Amino acid sequence: MVFLKRLIDPQYMVKPDQRIGDIPSAKSVYKEAFRMAWPALTESFLVMLIGSADTAMVGQLGTRAISAVGICGQPRMILFCIFFALNVGVTAVIARRRGENRPDAANRTLRACLLIALALSVILGTLGFFLRDQILRLAGTQDDYFDMARVYFTVTALSLPLNALCMTITAAQRGAGNTRVSMRVNLTANIVNVIFNYFLIFGKFGFPKLGVLGAALATSLGTLVGLVLAIISVCKPKQFIRLEFHGSWLPDNEALKAIFSVSSSAAVEQLCLRIGFLIYARLVADLGTNDFATHQVCMTLLSISFSFGDGLTVAATALVGQNLGRKRADLSIIYGKACQRMGLVCAAIIIISFTCFGQFFVSLFTDEAYVLTACIPLLWLAAAASPFQIAQVITNGTLRGAGDTKFVAILSLVCITILRPVLSYVLTYPLGFGLIGAWFGMLLDQILRYAGSQWRYASGKWAKIKL
Repeated sequence: MVFLKRLIDPQYMVKPDQRIGDIPSAKSVYKEAFRMAWPALTESFLVMLIGSADTAMVGQLGTRAISAVGICGQPRMILFCIFFALNVGVTAVIARRRGENRPDAANRTLRACLLIALALSVILGTLGFFLRDQILRLAGTQDDYFDMARVYFTVTALSLPLNALCMTITAAQRGAGNTRVSMRVNLTANIVNVIFNYFLIFGKFGFPKLGVLGAALATSLGTLVGLVLAIISVCKPKQFIRLEFHGSWLPDNEALKAIFSVSSSAAVEQLCLRIGFLIYARLVADLGTNDFATHQVCMTLLSISFSFGDGLTVAATALVGQNLGRKRADLSIIYGKACQRMGLVCAAIIIISFTCFGQFFVSLFTDEAYVLTACIPLLWLAAAASPFQIAQVITNGTLRGAGDTKFVAILSLVCITILRPVLSYVLTYPLGFGLIGAWFGMLLDQILRYAGSQWRYASGKWAKIKL
């Protein structure tokens, strides 16, 4: 009982020399963390759950279709990575401005980032469209599903500006603490996606039967709906985050400097992440269509478990940034740790779900006998990885919220870009473990990132960064 009290009581989460003011009660801390986290956690979980319906519906078309959509994942993320980085800065800076109670500065930041997102998305979307064949070959796309992958990736590239603008607005809302807005936007977009998946993949209610192309068009339509809702959310008067069309839209130096100080390192991190994940996916794709389909289904299930960490990360990022803006670094430490404790509960749920019901979940995506058998050891490894994965995602989110993106970038470079591909390759091919070897590589990567992020968090250096 003493250990449990020390684990969850905020009074024990900061050292005496770190205290700046009164420490709130455990009830108050967890209530505030939960208030901020539940919309983001619900959003992340349901978006992943609904998004997995994409794979389940495409799975009805066979393993080639699953592989075609799955192989586009990492190339898509490479196109998105600059916007993920930009939005790390958006959330961190606006959270800090919220803590400082400076709405004008926050809204100047939003306007600047929307202009940057629009310009970059048009450029990257155009490059993605014209270089789609080379990108897909680099990702390891096999000939038997190349044409389907090409169709899916083409639509993805053309719809990039819709994604970029929507992501920027919802990132700003999260930084301001409006996690419910982001939840409503993304849930609605994904529900629209699933509905039109059904219509367009299978040709229901008079719609044409388009297969993989239908899945891509449905995704883009859902994104368009989400963007409209996101714009509406920042057009309301008398709120902290609002988009004003009168006056100058020219970015000011303060906004650009603050965003660049966070997003530049986050961009390096994202590039490291995407290169590492692309190499990792390529290693698995070279095992063949059946193994890659198995990998893709299990990764879809694993992404649902990621959603717990992602949701709590949103809360940690916002609360840390806001309290640093209020000059309460001690409360930032406490809220970061409180979100980590909540993550442990989520990890326990995932472990039970994957070990007891894993094959049932896979059967919702496909009835292929090979996939149903091969998935079992992969989900056991996913269960083993979940406590480390959730904890490191939340901790790294805390570091980003404080602006400590340089360390997170270095950690990603070492663990994801270098160690994960190297370990996975050695285990998969020279040592002959095949697909299981690749997943062991993923488990080792999660453990190493957990250890690195915890060491940095304990140092307290992140709490001294100025934005």
